[in-house]
Amino acid sequence: MQASSPDNGVHELPPIPAKRYFTIGEVSDLCGVKPHVLRYWEQEFTQLKPVKRGGNRRYYQHHEVLLVRRIRQLLYQEGFTISGARNRLGESAIQEQESQVEVERYEALVRELRGELASVLAELRA
Repeated sequence: MQASSPDNGVHELPPIPAKRYFTIGEVSDLCGVKPHVLRYWEQEFTQLKPVKRGGNRRYYQHHEVLLVRRIRQLLYQEGFTISGARNRLGESAIQEQESQVEVERYEALVRELRGELASVLAELRA
């Protein structure tokens, strides 16, 4: 079994606990990135917007922890620059929006089919 050092960017990240909010220290530990780097990334990536509460403390949600991991992967493992990673995330956002439109279309179709099935069932019961 080969041990990997934390500096090479290949080590396994811990699983993300089922919580609603994470402090910057927790995100730092979960993503293998120092807190000052997270604060810098907030300036560079508009998608990364943790909730700020009393005392200007940051609270990250689950999807933001996943985003931090994706940014980390793009920068440290895939070799993107900040600008390149920003562009790649922008492309992902466009694809995600297109996927969301498709999902909404299918949901509308399912609602329509359910309505038709309910009316058929009502006729059969009558």
